[in-house]
Amino acid sequence: MLTDQIAKIIEQMLEENGGALALQRNELAQHLGCVPSQISYVITSRFTPERGYLIESRRGGGGCIRIVRKQMHRDAYLMHFFHAIGNTLEESEAAAYIRNLLENNILTAREAALIGSALSPSALCDVIPDGRATVRATVFKHILLSLMQ
Repeated sequence: MLTDQIAKIIEQMLEENGGALALQRNELAQHLGCVPSQISYVITSRFTPERGYLIESRRGGGGCIRIVRKQMHRDAYLMHFFHAIGNTLEESEAAAYIRNLLENNILTAREAALIGSALSPSALCDVIPDGRATVRATVFKHILLSLMQ
């Protein structure tokens, strides 16, 4: 899929540039043979704060976009997620957070599996449907706090 290819190229560019990158949306789109809006879509959907990225967009000059991979200590990373969760958390959001924490070596595979299990629909089946997102957020926050040293 084109979006996966674009994301992979941007990730590779970030890796080659030490986790920070300024790119011209139009130039990258032309190089890849796609429209600039596809580049924008990938950046806004895949390079989010929840996934550990900061994005700055500059108007003019060909649409320069700066992407920075946040470098945080483990506890700061966990606290970032703690604050990002809010009062409710859908199952898909929880899965994205867990995946990000695992990919950034903040969680072990075992920890990720345990947290995923604790936040799963089967674990929350006795909670009324309207309250599951709230309970999921509260449980995940408590887990994150317990993981901090």
